[in-house]
Amino acid sequence: MRMWTFALVRLAGLLVVALCAGVLFGHVVAWLLLVISLYLAWQLVNLNRVDHWLRLRSQLDPPDLGGVWGDVVAQVVRLHRRKRYHKQRLVQLFRELRRSTAALPDGVIILSGAHEIVWFNRRAAALLGLKRPVDVGLRIDNLIRVPEFVQYLRAADYATPLVIRPPVGEESWLELTLVPYGAGQSLLLARDVTRQMQLEAMRKDFVANASHELRTPLTVISGYLDTLADDPAIDPSWSGPIRDMRAQAQRMNAIIADLLELSRLESAEGEAPRDPTDVPRMLERMQRDALAGADRPRHVLLALDSQDGLYGAGHELESAFSNLLVNALKYTLSDGTVRMRWWSDAEGAHFAVTDTGIGIPAEHIPRLTERFYRVDAGRSRDRGGSGLGLAIVKHALQRHGGHMTVESEVGKGSTFTCHFPKERVLTAGAAAAALAAAGGR
Repeated sequence: MRMWTFALVRLAGLLVVALCAGVLFGHVVAWLLLVISLYLAWQLVNLNRVDHWLRLRSQLDPPDLGGVWGDVVAQVVRLHRRKRYHKQRLVQLFRELRRSTAALPDGVIILSGAHEIVWFNRRAAALLGLKRPVDVGLRIDNLIRVPEFVQYLRAADYATPLVIRPPVGEESWLELTLVPYGAGQSLLLARDVTRQMQLEAMRKDFVANASHELRTPLTVISGYLDTLADDPAIDPSWSGPIRDMRAQAQRMNAIIADLLELSRLESAEGEAPRDPTDVPRMLERMQRDALAGADRPRHVLLALDSQDGLYGAGHELESAFSNLLVNALKYTLSDGTVRMRWWSDAEGAHFAVTDTGIGIPAEHIPRLTERFYRVDAGRSRDRGGSGLGLAIVKHALQRHGGHMTVESEVGKGSTFTCHFPKERVLTAGAAAAALAAAGGR
């Protein structure tokens, strides 16, 4: 503000001098025009010097100007220094970021909103066979040609990582996780999980082999216990222990059967077969079996809102549905209600089991499908649960391209819903024709 005041005072002084000269020598207007013209020419010269300096700022020193022009030049110099400092700082931060990401043990790929590669670190190049700068700007799904990965990119939920075989290294496994950020951009994190997958395979093989080996001795033990239980010559004092041993043997046989079924589902390659399955008749049979049980809730209801069936493996679907029903019956009191519902819509087919049982706390729901996971271990063991039923349901649904959702409230009950894609739906007319053809054969 002081510079502008000084400039105005100087202009006013020049005009006063021009006016005095005009009064002394005559032609007042001419003197005023002359002084104003000289002042304007001087400002234009300063403007030209400032413009020339701005164009060649990296090569020239700032012009030595006074007044307002000097103040403008000083402000530009300060802005330039501040900009240069921030630029150097950003460059330094970017270099540190690149060095830190390059040192990460996991691969990092920056993707645009169209899933085009913006940048990737050396680990990502090694894991996925990427090359710089050839692959920069290409869509990531054009380089990783795995159907599961393409579906994962199109999904709206990236909470569950995807495990695939990478384009390079047939004996290795990669875990891919997409992390959205910013305006449509995302980070693709790649991790080598070959060691974990090998350990998981060893564990599955061990469980399967151990289950097979245990089945024979348990069958022998169960046979002898059945014989002893029916032998009238046995001391009556042994009736209780024999009854308990038979119950535990039956429980062990059930666990082994579940382990073998789970191992079979996990080791099965690809999708389930597309055999026509009459789901409504299957559910009616399951309801009859449940109503025939002695220890069951008062009401076991079935609502068939559709006569459509499914293309799939009938025994796997029945195993999944029966596990959900058994769980609902097991954790519902005798005066409660268990409802089954089967329906189809534009998105596919759905099966839900709703109970009025004890409910499940929200923090346990994400882990329900883990092997041997129990919300209440003591109560589950008392009721004979193996902790494998929901794991079997999960793998059976995955084999059919489906998934399961869980809604539960403690003290009010739970709803487990199986969702199947529309490609797996067998319409009622097609189901009748397929079953008639099967009966004719």
